[in-house]
Amino acid sequence: MASALVRPRNDRWIGGVCSGLARRFGISSNVMRLIFVVSILLPGPQVLIYIILWMLMPAER
Repeated sequence: MASALVRPRNDRWIGGVCSGLARRFGISSNVMRLIFVVSILLPGPQVLIYIILWMLMPAER
């Protein structure tokens, strides 16, 4: 069962977005970070999406 989409208090590197997404989809946070870094090599608004998610995802209490 997937957890809620929140930025965790621990396991953050920058904003916790990759860690929160990894928890939501049930994969390792390092795998999600690797996917994000590799996606940066492709054209698209990845950094903008990260920043938007950082602002919209609530922090874990």
